[in-house]
Amino acid sequence: MAVANGNSSSSSLNMDEITSQLQKLGVSQIPTFSGVLLYPQHNPVDVYRAYIIEQIHKITEADPAVINNAVAWTQDLKHGDLVLPVPALRLKGKKPDELAKEIAEKFECLLIEKPAADKTFVRFFFKPAPLASLTLKYILQQNTQYGFNPNLGLEDPSKPDSRRKKLIVEYSSPNIAKEFHTGHLRSTIIGGFMIKLYKAAGWDTTSMNYLGDWGKQYGMLSQGFEKYGSDEELKKDPIKHLNEVYVKINQDNAKEQKPVKELAEKKDELEKFKNPPKPKKPAKGKEAETVPEHKWTDEQEKELQSVIAELEKVQEELVQKPSIDEKARQFFKRMVDGDKEALQYWQSFRDLSIDAYKKMYARLNIAFDDYSGESTVNVEDMDKAAEVLEKRGISEDSKGAVIVDLAKHGAPKLGKTLVKKRDGTSLYLTRDIAANYERFEKYHFDKMIYVVASQQDVHMAQFFKILELMGPPYSDAIARCEHISFGMVKDPKGQTMSTRKGTVVSLADSLDSSRDFMHDVMKKNAEKYEQVQDPEATADTLAISAIMVQDYSGKMVNNYSFDMERMTSFEGDTGPYLQYSHARVCSMERKAAVPHDELLKADFSLITAKEGIELVRSLAQWPDVFLNTYKTREPVTVLTYLFKMTHLLSSCYDAKDVNNKNAKTMSVMYAESPEKKAALMALYDCSRQVLANGMRLLGLTPVERM
Repeated sequence: MAVANGNSSSSSLNMDEITSQLQKLGVSQIPTFSGVLLYPQHNPVDVYRAYIIEQIHKITEADPAVINNAVAWTQDLKHGDLVLPVPALRLKGKKPDELAKEIAEKFECLLIEKPAADKTFVRFFFKPAPLASLTLKYILQQNTQYGFNPNLGLEDPSKPDSRRKKLIVEYSSPNIAKEFHTGHLRSTIIGGFMIKLYKAAGWDTTSMNYLGDWGKQYGMLSQGFEKYGSDEELKKDPIKHLNEVYVKINQDNAKEQKPVKELAEKKDELEKFKNPPKPKKPAKGKEAETVPEHKWTDEQEKELQSVIAELEKVQEELVQKPSIDEKARQFFKRMVDGDKEALQYWQSFRDLSIDAYKKMYARLNIAFDDYSGESTVNVEDMDKAAEVLEKRGISEDSKGAVIVDLAKHGAPKLGKTLVKKRDGTSLYLTRDIAANYERFEKYHFDKMIYVVASQQDVHMAQFFKILELMGPPYSDAIARCEHISFGMVKDPKGQTMSTRKGTVVSLADSLDSSRDFMHDVMKKNAEKYEQVQDPEATADTLAISAIMVQDYSGKMVNNYSFDMERMTSFEGDTGPYLQYSHARVCSMERKAAVPHDELLKADFSLITAKEGIELVRSLAQWPDVFLNTYKTREPVTVLTYLFKMTHLLSSCYDAKDVNNKNAKTMSVMYAESPEKKAALMALYDCSRQVLANGMRLLGLTPVERM
């Protein structure tokens, strides 16, 4: 089937409307081809693709499906609106550069300029007037849905009434009782972006927050609260206070564990000298590695035994004392055993944390459908998973603990991982396995995405491999799962943040500082400030935009430093710049006051300035940008496009008439006729709409005044 028939929703144009528009432009009904799926009801460029496929097939007799896969959108419009790399047609008998020239010479379409043969490429440039007429009407009619394609998430994209596929995204997942810091931001906004992306592509999505709410750290926290806690401070700001308590008790613990750590390091150093690693086998034709001679003396053996004895003594003393670490272990054991007093402490910390997180999520424009956590995983499902691991020979006993040695299962790089401690308490991995199975049973998902930092890459790889080894239903579930990894947020000095060391930057504090800065900037223009309905809320939206855009400015896998000064700038490619671009067009719309009906009826052939034509070409690209983002899942794909488009928009404001340098040819307020005013206002309104659609996809809230 060549064209996916659109339904009657506002997200698509009726095919009869599109055909009617094309007939006015002098072309016939959109051609269709077997095995080629295009979406002209969502994407104006797909109209052009259809005619290009028709012409190239006619000239070369290449398979239409092959042509469709070969024709590509361009990153830079100077290279064309679409481009065909001729070798991608996979045709024999003619040299690609000769065939490129033949295609360019024989190609005929009323919507497209004569193509340019550029070595082995054919570059297609759309005629400005038909493109403006088609594209701007798409945007004015589809509004908030322009660019998005809800057919992509259907089981059969060619049938609008087929089942929507199910997606789960697990993200954010902070440890309770820990302050939400800038390091948590990445998982949260990347996960939120994934949900918005797949929802715009028509998937049925569930947003899941799997809280770190179980483990020995809550035993550590209880010790800290007993020593440093204050009920008054807890009521005032629960997360901040619990975080302070956690940092202090960890510092005490580090001091207490220091002798053990030093002795363990000394022991390892001596044992390494006693039993040096064997030299690697030389590659074929290479000389064997020479190992320096060393002699293990009786004195060194005495020193080693003395260190081992001292280490065991100190460890025993810490158990007998008991140490902070031992008390924490014992407290968690009480939680596992269902001790009411221990669980009461834990439940209080959990409830206070979730309430605080919900406020932060609302501020970030994030909402979760499912709040679960390690504590909610059924013990029966964990026991069942442990049984499968044992029966299939995946897990094994190791000095009373249960481990999985993945080297024995074809994955030497993944090493060994602990499944259950000697005291019988389960680790994250056991719970993660059971949780994955429970979700599959509950949601029957088609796809599940784990948004987890690159620090956990090895853990995630071990987790995926173990589930794969476990066989159905575990292997069936994990086959539908994917780990999306991302780099770390560094502090301004480039250091990785750590809650235990107290080196994190509070996200709330960062947002507040950024909001106050934005508020001060807004106040400088008293006239505009008075027109803003809620200045503080607007300043907060600007602050969030600043922080999120900095996060999105590189590929997800890259680390970045949290730089408040740069992110809050109105100059350069920043969040405030995007917001300013949006608010400026909103201001223009209010002043021009052109009714929407007049925009729809406008004569778009009056947009003749080079700057206006380039902007129309950019707006036509947005559906392809969305499609490409759906493939890459990189927010930076959207962001890069938005900055390019807003730069073109900005250039329109200063466009000069070639015959009169003092006349601004793209000015709405000084347009020479009501018809020209309507056409220009339609162009700017469409630019604002596309900008808003892209910003909302990224999780930003566009402001109308600032």
